[in-house]
Amino acid sequence: MNTSIVIADDHPLMLRGLTDFLTSKGFNILGSAEDGKLAYSLIVKLKPQIAILDIRMPYMTGLEIAEACQKNELKTKIILITFDKEEVLYDQAKTFGVYGYILKEFAVEEIETCITQVVNNKPYFSKEITSYLNKSNLEQKPEVLDSLTKSELKILTLISENKTSQEIADILSVSIKTIHKHRSHIVGKLHLENKPNSLSVWANLNKDFL
Repeated sequence: MNTSIVIADDHPLMLRGLTDFLTSKGFNILGSAEDGKLAYSLIVKLKPQIAILDIRMPYMTGLEIAEACQKNELKTKIILITFDKEEVLYDQAKTFGVYGYILKEFAVEEIETCITQVVNNKPYFSKEITSYLNKSNLEQKPEVLDSLTKSELKILTLISENKTSQEIADILSVSIKTIHKHRSHIVGKLHLENKPNSLSVWANLNKDFL
């Protein structure tokens, strides 16, 4: 089935370029918007699998839309496109359960890979943004990692490699129930929200420290 998508960007050229590009690749573009309010109403009405949103838009930002979707338990997965490399925006995106975060200058190169990952419930973050943040965060290994056991660290590393719980259970020769129990402990120790993708997002962002 064609992935259904809503796109929003307040720059008409970017909006048209991305819409035309994704349409040519066979994606099902349900609608597009030049401001956040319209984008959010399209998401509520059309229930696309994915919404590709600019972070900075009139009326509602991409982050505010992500927050509203999370609060109202909408199933649409959010991908943010931006020129911003500020860590605070990135952290907010994680908090609001954003699945993808890519920089505009690499949007066309990365968007297909990003959509494919996100459709399969795997978060995708632009390599440029993660390497930029890693450079600015050098030596800042998250202290909470010290509270994890060896088994938990091993599981977290496998999660950062986008392995499923079943694959991790097979690799470690344990039951999937054991993996679920470990995941639950890790989420507690890392003080994460108990959401389906929160652990994968955290593991992806901190894979250099694992």
